[in-house]
Amino acid sequence: ARWDEGEGAFVLHTPHEGAGKEWIGNAALHGRMATVFTQLRVGGEEHGVHALVVPIRDEDGALLPGVRIEDNGPKVGLNGIDNGRIWFDEVRVPRENLLDRFASVTEDGRYESPIDSAGRRFFTMLGTLVAGRISIAAGSVSAAKVGLAVAVRYSEKRRQFGPEGGPEVPILDYTSHQRRLLPRVAETYALHFAVRDLTERYATVVKGRAGDRPGHGGTGADGDDALSADAAGAVAAQPGSRPEGRSDEALREVEARAAGLKALASWHAARALQESREAMGGRGYHAGNRIGRLRADTDVFATFEGANPVLLQLVAKSLLTQYREEMGDLSALDIVRYVADRAGTRVRERNPVATRRTDPEHLRDSGYHLQAFEYRAERMLESAARRLKAFMDDGIDPFEAFNRVQDHLETLAVAHAEWVALRAFLDGVEAAPEDVRPLLADVARLYALERMEADRAWFLEAGYVESAKSRAIRAEVGALCRELREHARVLVDGWGIPDGVLGAVDVVG
Repeated sequence: ARWDEGEGAFVLHTPHEGAGKEWIGNAALHGRMATVFTQLRVGGEEHGVHALVVPIRDEDGALLPGVRIEDNGPKVGLNGIDNGRIWFDEVRVPRENLLDRFASVTEDGRYESPIDSAGRRFFTMLGTLVAGRISIAAGSVSAAKVGLAVAVRYSEKRRQFGPEGGPEVPILDYTSHQRRLLPRVAETYALHFAVRDLTERYATVVKGRAGDRPGHGGTGADGDDALSADAAGAVAAQPGSRPEGRSDEALREVEARAAGLKALASWHAARALQESREAMGGRGYHAGNRIGRLRADTDVFATFEGANPVLLQLVAKSLLTQYREEMGDLSALDIVRYVADRAGTRVRERNPVATRRTDPEHLRDSGYHLQAFEYRAERMLESAARRLKAFMDDGIDPFEAFNRVQDHLETLAVAHAEWVALRAFLDGVEAAPEDVRPLLADVARLYALERMEADRAWFLEAGYVESAKSRAIRAEVGALCRELREHARVLVDGWGIPDGVLGAVDVVG
């Protein structure tokens, strides 16, 4: 979008066919206005991403001159949303159509902004994406709840096989079935508490910034991950570009949490729905139970509001930025002491007794779980920082250095997000009514130990557990599944989903 001083207007233009914007919600048929994130050029100078309100149809629904729109066509799911792709050909919009809370262009064509850094402006403009990511995380948790509630209820009703001469037993009594569903129920609870905590933090940050820098209340892209993905890389690549201040630190933390939990929750929904479908056998393929529709409608969540691998890189780069800032404030002697203290902590955490203990009391200790998750996240962060520094010390370009550790960064982000989820879950357990707390505590134990079991290769390689302890963790997961089996219906009913939302009665029981 370039400023035309002669006309006193912005000229919006799509430079080539491949630069068209895809998957815009409500664009194909009904949208009258679009909020367009565009590179702004004033007086031949680039000022980065800004938002313009652009009319695209008249009152009769006809496309306006210079606007070309095509329907994206049938999708895997969410076909009630008319997604479209848009191109602009020298479309002129008045100066007043610039959303100018953070930057403006005066009548005489001067660009002005209270944010002097282009990087900080970019970060600020794209803050609107945070709410969308929180919404996707919440929607993912809701979809997982529905699928698991259907599958657990059906698995208590469906009977098959049994001891010789005895009655057939509910399929949920089988260990393999418990292993499929109950850890996913536990993970759903963890993400429920994590997303709830994130939502409260976000609301607090937005409220606190209402008189300073509001505008973080919504998202502009419906189903398109391109802007989100570009934003993730660009924002994270400029770690020094963020504004100073406590509220900005809080927003940065919320942004990282939103990105990590959106990835974690959307992947979890896909796994939980697939497990739920398979756990119901042929009935799982019945349209009446809604699992198929939910799978189709939520599959896009992995790329909605930012592709998950890109969001994980945003999380990792945010953690690296914070790590660098903390280390940067230390003197050389302080850094030596800091590393020595961390090494001392590692010795305590990896002492032979801790790495070998296999008794249930230790394995079920929430303090141990939290310590293990924290250890994993911090060690991954430190090793990623060391690898990046080594590459850059060897003269490797920063882009290539990050590319070489990309898989490391994504693993780090997942570990951090799971740590965040566990902390939120344990806080939720502490705040729960006394009569609910013991059951929730066991669910939290199952979540923590099953996640450790899933990543036991890392814990073994890091020397945090020995092989006997790894086997003991696996056995403890099975024991918790057996214990929680009798509470499975209570746990899914506890989500309060109305029966009518779960699907056909003859399918779900």
